[in-house]
Amino acid sequence: MQLEVGAILEGKVTGITKFGAFVELEGGKTGMVHISEIAPTFVKEIRDFVTEGQMVKVKILSIGEDGKISLSMKKALPAPPPREGGRPAGRSDRPRTGNNDRPRTPRPPRPAAVSPGRPGNFEWQARRNEGSFEDMMSRFKQTSDEKMSDLKRVTENKRGGFSRRGGGNGNNR
Repeated sequence: MQLEVGAILEGKVTGITKFGAFVELEGGKTGMVHISEIAPTFVKEIRDFVTEGQMVKVKILSIGEDGKISLSMKKALPAPPPREGGRPAGRSDRPRTGNNDRPRTPRPPRPAAVSPGRPGNFEWQARRNEGSFEDMMSRFKQTSDEKMSDLKRVTENKRGGFSRRGGGNGNNR
């Protein structure tokens, strides 16, 4: 029988490695099922899904010029029937759970925009008690300088802080 891409055949598992399983097909030809093509779920250990000597259904994915045959067990499985309700197959109808396996609480609806040109509750008018633009800039600059000096101090303490204290040759004593 001539092997062709897309054909679904039955074969016998002849060997298992950490990256896939070798399957003997009709006519004595052997192909390989990569670990990612064993099952529709995550496969950590191939021996959890197949054993040597087991008969399995496989689909031929490709036949290389060198004669290597690439197989898939998961693509040989029948397609799951479409579900009603518009949800894709494999998704559960139960509520999602977080790290603590608690059902997620639904989010509150978003508030409507105040007007088309002004999203959210943002205050668009300048505050009356802030003073002039120059006053605001000087306060910003002062706050920024304080934050930068705090950051430098913390960073130097984490690194050891001796880069500016020593004489350069390492003999500080």
